[in-house]
Amino acid sequence: MNVSHQYKMGLSLLFVLSLAWSPKLYAGDPPPLPLGLEEEAPTGTAEPALPEGLDKGKEASRIDPGERDAVHTSFALSGFWEVRFGMRTQSDPNEKEASIGETRLQLQLEQPIKQAIFKLTSDFLYDPVLSNQYEVRLEEGEGFIDLREASLLLRPIDFIDIKIGRQILTWGTGDLIFINDLFPKDWNAFFIGRNTEYLKAPSDALKASFFSANVNLDIVYTPRFDHDRFIDGKRLSFFNTSFGRRTGRDTEVKTERRDAWFKDNEIALRFYQNLKGLELALYAYQGYWKSPGGLNSASNLATFPKLSVYGGSVRGSLGSGIAHLELGLYDSEDDPKGKNPLIRNSEFRILLGYEQEVIRDLTATFQYYLEQILDYSNFRRNLPNGSVVADKNRHVLTLRLTQLLMNQDLRLSLFTFYSPSDRDAYLRPKLHYKIDDAWSGEIGGNIFISKEDHTFFGQFEKNNNVYAGLRMSF
Repeated sequence: MNVSHQYKMGLSLLFVLSLAWSPKLYAGDPPPLPLGLEEEAPTGTAEPALPEGLDKGKEASRIDPGERDAVHTSFALSGFWEVRFGMRTQSDPNEKEASIGETRLQLQLEQPIKQAIFKLTSDFLYDPVLSNQYEVRLEEGEGFIDLREASLLLRPIDFIDIKIGRQILTWGTGDLIFINDLFPKDWNAFFIGRNTEYLKAPSDALKASFFSANVNLDIVYTPRFDHDRFIDGKRLSFFNTSFGRRTGRDTEVKTERRDAWFKDNEIALRFYQNLKGLELALYAYQGYWKSPGGLNSASNLATFPKLSVYGGSVRGSLGSGIAHLELGLYDSEDDPKGKNPLIRNSEFRILLGYEQEVIRDLTATFQYYLEQILDYSNFRRNLPNGSVVADKNRHVLTLRLTQLLMNQDLRLSLFTFYSPSDRDAYLRPKLHYKIDDAWSGEIGGNIFISKEDHTFFGQFEKNNNVYAGLRMSF
C-alpha cells in the first residue's frame, strides 16, 4: 500500500489523540521498566544487575503523589567533576594519538513545584582532541557545553504525565544492542571511553505517558529530527565505502541535514504492560535512519532516508535468571524494493538474551542478535562493480561478565561482541573502584579484532584504545 510518510504520521497522531479522550481506559501505575532501564538490583535478589551506565536518564516518569500538592521553594543541586584520558594502542595516520583527554563538570538542578518538576542538566567540558573546541553544537555534542536535559514534567490529569523539552529517552530490552530504541545514540562517546551513560544522546521532544490497569502507552513526538552522534571521522577512523578504505580527519562525513521544524519530525509509540509476570511491549516508529543510511550522488553528501520500524518485546523470569526477546521490522521507505544501492535496504532484526547470577556477585549476560537484509537479491543485483558485498545475515553474540569484589566497591566487567559471520569482535574490559562516597575511578579499553577492514567492528581496528578516569560526585 502506497501511503505517504506524513499521512501515516497523521494517522498515528489521530489515534493517540483519540486515546487521550478515553479517561476510563487509564487508571493504573506503569509496570517496571525493561532490562537495563531501572535501578541496579541488590546482589543476591532475583533481579540480576543491570547494564552499568544506562541506569541514568531513565527515571520514572510519574510525579510522586506526595509532591503534587506541595509547593517547593528550594532546589536540589548535584553533579560531578571528572577527568578522563585515553591513548590509541597503535598508530592511525588519520587520527590523533590521544583518543580522549577531557575534563568535565556536570551540574544537575531539579526544582519540584506544584504538579510539576523542572530539571536542568548541563556538562561543561574541555577536550583538546577535537580541533574546534569552543564552537558549541548542541546536536553534535561538540563545544564546551553539552546540554543533557532541560525539561518540564507535568501531570495535568491523574492518568497522564507529560514531559517536554530536552531529555534522555530509552526503551527496549537489549543490553547495548538496540532494536526498537530509535532515540539518538552517541557512538563516538561509546568507543572512546566515556562513561556508558553518554551512549545515550539527548532528544528535544514531547513525551506523553498514559497509564491504565490494562495497557500503558508512551508517545514521543520529536518536532525536528534528532540524529545519532554518528562516526564522522573527527574522533574515530572508519571504513568509508565511497573511498573503499579507512578514512578519518582527512575526509570527514558531510550530510544533508533534516532540520525543518514540524516537517522533519519523528514519532515513536510504545504500548506496554505486565501479564502474568511477563513484561510485554509493542513499538512503532516513523522518522529517519538515525545514522546516515543513504548517499546523494549529485552532492556526494550522506543522507538520512525515511524509516519506519514496527516491533515487540517480552521479558520475564526463566529458571533462576531473566530472559528477553525483542524483534523489529525496519521499513526503508525511500527504497521499498531494495533496488537503490545508495539507500540502505529494509531489514529484519531479532534479539534473544538471558541474564543470571552464576555465583554470588558474578553475573553473566548472553545475547544472540540477527540482522537480516530484506530484498537481498535486488541488493546484490544493483551493487556497483567492485563494491563490498555484505552478507544477507549478520550474526552477533554478546557476553557480559560482571564481578563485584571488596564489599562491592570494586567492579570488574568484560563485555564481548563477536560476529561469526563478519569474523570480527569488540571487547570492552573495565575496572571500576568506588574509593568513598564521593570519589571513584576506573580504567578500561576498547579493543577491536578483525580479519577484514570493512566489517562493522573491523573498520574501527585502528581505534583500539585504553583509558582512565577519576570522578568526584557531589
